[in-house]
Amino acid sequence: MGDVDEDPLAELASRLRTLRAQRGLQMGGLQQRTGLGRTTVSQALNGQALPSEATLVALAKALGTDVEPLLALRNAASPVPQARRNYPQLVARRATRLKPQPSFEERYLRYVAERHSQLTVVGLDLSRPERAHWPLDAAYLSLELAERPEDRLAGNEEANRLSIVVKRAEHALANCRRVLLRGLAGSGKTTLLQWLAVATARDELPEELASWRGRVPFVLPLRTLVRRGPLPEPHDFLSAVGTPLAASQPEGWADTVLDRGEALVLVDGIDEVPQEHRGATRDWLEQLLAAYKDARFVVTTRPSAVPEGWLASSHFTELSVRPMSSADTGVFVHRWHTAARHGSTTEAEQAQLHDLETALQVTVRAQRDLAQLSSTPLMCALICALHRDRRGHLPHSRMELYEAALSMLLVRRDLERSIDDPEGIQLTEHQSVQLLQRLAYWLIRNRQTEMERATALALIGDALPAMQAVAEQGTGDQVLTHLVGRSGLLRQPTADTIDFVHRTFQDYLGAKAAIEAHDFPLLVNNAHDDQWEDVVRMAVAHARPAESADLLRRLIERGDAETERRSRLHLLAAASLQYATEIEPAVRELVEQHARVLMPPRSPEEAAGLAALGPGILDLLPGPEDLGYDEVGPVIQTAATIGGDHAYAFLKNFTQSLTSGPVPYELVNGWDNFESIPYAQDILLPVKDHLTLFVNTNDQRNALQVLKPILDVDFREAFTDEKIIEHLSPEHTQRLRIDAGSLLTDLQFVHRLPALRELTLSECSQLTHVDGLAGLPLTSLGLLRFPDEVSFEALAFLPKLTELALYTRLPWDSLEDMPAPPGLTDLRLVRTIDASLEGISKWQLLENLIINSGPTPAEWREISSLPNLTDLFISEFDLAQATPMPNVTHLQLSPIDADAQLHLVPEIFPNLKSVLVNCRNALPDIIDVTPLAQIEGVHISLQYANSVVGLEKFEAEAIHRYPRPRYTGA
Repeated sequence: MGDVDEDPLAELASRLRTLRAQRGLQMGGLQQRTGLGRTTVSQALNGQALPSEATLVALAKALGTDVEPLLALRNAASPVPQARRNYPQLVARRATRLKPQPSFEERYLRYVAERHSQLTVVGLDLSRPERAHWPLDAAYLSLELAERPEDRLAGNEEANRLSIVVKRAEHALANCRRVLLRGLAGSGKTTLLQWLAVATARDELPEELASWRGRVPFVLPLRTLVRRGPLPEPHDFLSAVGTPLAASQPEGWADTVLDRGEALVLVDGIDEVPQEHRGATRDWLEQLLAAYKDARFVVTTRPSAVPEGWLASSHFTELSVRPMSSADTGVFVHRWHTAARHGSTTEAEQAQLHDLETALQVTVRAQRDLAQLSSTPLMCALICALHRDRRGHLPHSRMELYEAALSMLLVRRDLERSIDDPEGIQLTEHQSVQLLQRLAYWLIRNRQTEMERATALALIGDALPAMQAVAEQGTGDQVLTHLVGRSGLLRQPTADTIDFVHRTFQDYLGAKAAIEAHDFPLLVNNAHDDQWEDVVRMAVAHARPAESADLLRRLIERGDAETERRSRLHLLAAASLQYATEIEPAVRELVEQHARVLMPPRSPEEAAGLAALGPGILDLLPGPEDLGYDEVGPVIQTAATIGGDHAYAFLKNFTQSLTSGPVPYELVNGWDNFESIPYAQDILLPVKDHLTLFVNTNDQRNALQVLKPILDVDFREAFTDEKIIEHLSPEHTQRLRIDAGSLLTDLQFVHRLPALRELTLSECSQLTHVDGLAGLPLTSLGLLRFPDEVSFEALAFLPKLTELALYTRLPWDSLEDMPAPPGLTDLRLVRTIDASLEGISKWQLLENLIINSGPTPAEWREISSLPNLTDLFISEFDLAQATPMPNVTHLQLSPIDADAQLHLVPEIFPNLKSVLVNCRNALPDIIDVTPLAQIEGVHISLQYANSVVGLEKFEAEAIHRYPRPRYTGA
């Protein structure tokens, strides 16, 4: 070995060559293990160029060695060519080596930025799968996230339980400290975490996320963590995910970063954890939250893996990834083809890709079934790849799409390269599928999404004796290496682990293996588990007609036998119908008959479950006649979510019966799933005087001119003041809500709406005051999520104001200093205002009060002194500290745990006429209403209470439940 002081670059190259020789690796094998290009590997091994840190990390992992000595040599190597070696140069080189070395934190941030800076894109480069990567900078698409806040202004859970705000990811995350992000497989959850990690590490977060800047990201994929045993403590975060820098981590560093509130903890994949372990996972999270309350957390899951409110007691905001809009799909298709053109080698190929892109942009807009399939990044990438591979011809169903994608990835790639015998192994498509099935089915049966390489080797080894044609070509290790490198379906995230590039392919192949093994009882017995839902659906598709009929019958029978799982199992059977190529009429009728029992839907959750069944469910949906008060909206939501011409016709007919009275919120919300102007003309115009319009896009804003005069409108996308008022009606617009006010620089424009009486402003990040509102005849005002240090002195100059909602940090220590007019009858203080409630008694006319934090005993006493207070809504409360309030006749409670303290209610509120208890965030959601029987004539509303004790103490008409139970005892 050479002298490090003389030539550290040569020493580094020598060590790399020695390690490669010791491992017996050829250049091709080293390229395959690292994912690096041949030139990069060759230059590193020959000392021709200084390798990057990321290159050394990849090489060290592939060579099974510690990266630190290699990085030390790299740091010692001079980037200046050594043409002469005289004394001044040597001094300069040594001075360079003595310059301050980066801290561990700086090195870690560089590693995170490099490690997560690439996305694997299915089918991007068929001839070179190792090149099927997109730079995250070019690939990241800011998707829409939906939030259903628990603290909408009305304070009436019945009226607002369906409220949903849709924003781009950076806007939706802006004011959150803890987020539970829900999304379907392939919807982009992991990519969003990846982007957050890289942008944070590079200090490149957008202005909307300025409050997230300066943090240290920890990326914790649960698929990896659960396989390794107990979930890690902070000092083990880096080693648990295989970070090469873990050994260099200073003692106590992770704890310090978290404790200072400088950490961004990104926990990916609650759904990757077996159901029986999710409680332990929640405990692990809550322990971290208790210990490091100022750190930021983002946790992802598939929608059905955990119930709503799963982390509500820890103050998580729940966001859901929305399907890609047609505009998003267009952007994605363009970026995919742009990336593909960068990898093409001839002008003819580039021209062909341009033509294919143009054709596909038209096709995904014109064909509704294809548009629905392309609503997630994964499926859209598959469609782009198949469209290219098949020269513009596409399959039309999801299963055909998967089948074609497998064929493309397993066979077409080698045909593109004209290679008959890659790396000494040649597998047919059928042989590859058989081996991949074994790996997928093992992962599914063991409820894993990642396996040890040794386990994969054993499974391949067990298969080879029965696959002589494969066994003759090489060992199990060689076959597995071939599958990882050539199939395009397997990855090797670390030197000793194997997984599928996406869970969808694992489920597809595992379902095929289950059918071939005749494991129907296993499929049915696990059908209630969200990890098996897609497996069951795909199993129906893979099965022969008699087998699919048998599987569906078994699902119905199990649902009949298990009351608590009945809805889930029967809906799964109905959802699986569309996957069956051929099904007996009697079995179809059986499944649809049981699905009808779940009709009509009575909640957003039921509507979402029915919409997942696809267009076929529209024929089972009832019309508006004889629907209950809680059924009209969910029926509309179901049809709107399904989309397509059939759903459009259904909604158009439905609307004709809604020409009077309040119009369900869902009818306006369905606007997002159709063309804006036709939807406004055909569906919204007949009922426009009875609805609030929600504007999420510029197309919807332009469609407002069809609906004039505008009485009530809610802007949920950021617009300038001129664009906001362009299509409004100055003499008619009475209510205006601006949910994304980041483009507003002042509020003078509001004076141009003389009829306006109700105004809500949110996220006005450029405002320093609200003086522009002074003198307006507003009766209702809401100020939400404003910047700190904003002046609210203009509140004193709104003489007609009777309703005030504040969801923002106040500049006063207590309400005593707040200059709101004395005539307030309705005050809503939502979440943390950072001000004491002392002084609230100066509003002696208050009738309705909403507070989202537990008052102190002194504050309770002052609240109880309000003579006209009849309606009280409170969450995060402790009634043990409350003072009796005989004036309160309507009470709403939103407990954050199983104890709603109902035993204290009769003493504190002896004259109640109604009490509403929202159990959405209370876990477990079991409630005992027996104590309320002490209050004569009280009416009780229970929301999301799955298990209720004490109902026999009340007359049936005294109890109202939402959603209404469908089965006795449910």
